[in-house]
Amino acid sequence: MKNTTDFTQGRVSSSILRFYFPMLATAMLQQFYSFSDTAIVGKGLGDNALAAVGNMSSLCFLIVGFSMGLSNGFSVLIAHHFGEKDFPKLRRTFVSMIRLAFAITAVLTLLSVIFLRPVLLLLRTDEVILHDSLTYGYIIFGGLFATIAYNMSAGILRSLGDSSTPLKAIIISSVLNIILDSIFIFVLKTGVSGAAAATIFSQVVSASVCIKKIIGIDFLKTTAEDKVHDLSLYIRLMKNGIPMALMNSITAIGCMVVQYYVNGLGVAFTSAYSACSKYINMFMQPACTAGYTISAYVGQNFGAKRFDRIRQGLRICLMIAAVSYLMLGSVMFFAPRWLASLLLQGSEQITYAAQFLPICGAMLFAVDMLFVIRSAVQGMGFPLMPMISGILEMVLRIGTISLLIGSLSFRATAIAEVMAWCGALALNTAAFIYIFARESRNYGQSSPAPQASRSRKHDRHSYSCV
Repeated sequence: MKNTTDFTQGRVSSSILRFYFPMLATAMLQQFYSFSDTAIVGKGLGDNALAAVGNMSSLCFLIVGFSMGLSNGFSVLIAHHFGEKDFPKLRRTFVSMIRLAFAITAVLTLLSVIFLRPVLLLLRTDEVILHDSLTYGYIIFGGLFATIAYNMSAGILRSLGDSSTPLKAIIISSVLNIILDSIFIFVLKTGVSGAAAATIFSQVVSASVCIKKIIGIDFLKTTAEDKVHDLSLYIRLMKNGIPMALMNSITAIGCMVVQYYVNGLGVAFTSAYSACSKYINMFMQPACTAGYTISAYVGQNFGAKRFDRIRQGLRICLMIAAVSYLMLGSVMFFAPRWLASLLLQGSEQITYAAQFLPICGAMLFAVDMLFVIRSAVQGMGFPLMPMISGILEMVLRIGTISLLIGSLSFRATAIAEVMAWCGALALNTAAFIYIFARESRNYGQSSPAPQASRSRKHDRHSYSCV
């Protein structure tokens, strides 16, 4: 089991940090090449091209976020079986997960390409940027297979405690993406289509690296018995994956409504919002990575019924989130114009972005804590409550911006973000406290029971929802 990590054994802090830092480097590299995409498009093609690409962000999150939610939900079950050391069940789950991924990829690709133009028009996309938005979107969604292949394979590796292979994959793809971006935009003059093509090609490479690693893992080598279709297992996977997928997509719908209001203000606001969204996504990555870490860690320890270790691990990941907030939230709060000027050219757009960033920077702790606590709930195999929190986020975003956009203009978008974060944090915190107390009472606080007893209890409880 080389390069995997058994989170049910050993010192909690060292096992979490060894897993966390390669994942953090992976996440930051992903954000770096996303940031580079934005900078190259903005500086090389202008603010309108940046607005076109940024206009696609919420729609991309609707589709890609759905697939990421499925991957995270499926991978929780992989982590549970790895924690139990039930490798036959792990292999059957692995095979079923891959089959579902192929089917879902085909459906998502078809729907996203068919409905791209109607949805962009529904979002009041300005005619000035509509063509570029469509061009970028068709390429990104046409290559959705690469994005999903990476998310699924990286999710499997994370659930087994391997964070180094996804890091290697992203190092290679990041360098490749920046090189291709520069060639396509500055040399070949391909416009936004070049940026999209560079992204897809880089994701093909990163997925290939992860898949090659998975093929070499001995306990994932399947037999004919593992490949037998099991309807109950498909249902279990979907029960765990669909709520997480819907949570991301519901959140994305709220972001799309915000995009609708921003587009109504004018192209300059769309450019500013695109830049601000990039910074939020980048600066929340350390806490987001802590969330991925606690999900894999809790998944294994929940499978082994080690609730004492779950509590210790959660405390460490919350400390990581707190440090992240103090460092990065401060930059957003104290240096908003400098940040905006790195991505934007127009003084008007920079001014708008400088109104948004300090508000979100001051309250970044809410989304940082949310990532960790929500992922802990998901890691225990209870995805329904995070999905409900996604609905709450959507309601709060839409309600806040619709009420305040008339009086506060662009600042209302930042306040809508903060309200969504705080509401979801409160709900997930309450859910974690309740679920953890209930499950630890059911299984006790001591070391795990014998394997046979754990397996019977796990079959009865691990796929239930709150």
